[in-house]
Amino acid sequence: MAKGTLYVISAASGAGKTSLVSAVLKQLSNIEVSISHTTRTARAGEVDGVNYHFVSTEQFENMVAADDFFEHATVFGNMYGTSRQHIQEQLLKGSDVILEIDWQGARQIRQLVKDCKSVYIAPPSVEVLRERLNSRGQDDEAIINKRMHEAVSEMSHYAEFEYLVINDDFEQAREELAAIIVANRMLLEQQQQKHADLLAQLLTLED
Repeated sequence: MAKGTLYVISAASGAGKTSLVSAVLKQLSNIEVSISHTTRTARAGEVDGVNYHFVSTEQFENMVAADDFFEHATVFGNMYGTSRQHIQEQLLKGSDVILEIDWQGARQIRQLVKDCKSVYIAPPSVEVLRERLNSRGQDDEAIINKRMHEAVSEMSHYAEFEYLVINDDFEQAREELAAIIVANRMLLEQQQQKHADLLAQLLTLED
């Protein structure tokens, strides 16, 4: 069985990363999103075990002490971590795993998982990014301005990633993200593992 691939996907808030990933999950099979643990409070509409595993600071610190995380970081006062065991189990089963994470976590993961693939999702312009943040209707102007500055800082790390997808036209961006995953599945090493029996038969002639 071919081992699955870990895809590390990052973007500034408002770039549309989560929507793109959700669309690709509907399009492709044998792929899932890793659900991170966090100490932050769930936002409206978020569900524990679906969007995040929401845990207390004490629970999170206990998991850190037990070395349960691939990586963990504190972002804007909240702690986030990626479960080591779950990702390893899914990859060994042959399932691809998407990890939505900020650039700092992505950097840690790339150091730990050398064969992971990293993708950065960027908005088509600063103006569009601001419009998307405003359209959520969750924050006032001061918070939006803060998020915009945070976004610029986040986006400055795009060159650390292997792939760059510009989310201007949503359907095109979805196809580009899916194409990255499909193309990686067609690599020789992946195909050799997946089709070992077939390839052996193709190279054997019976008298």
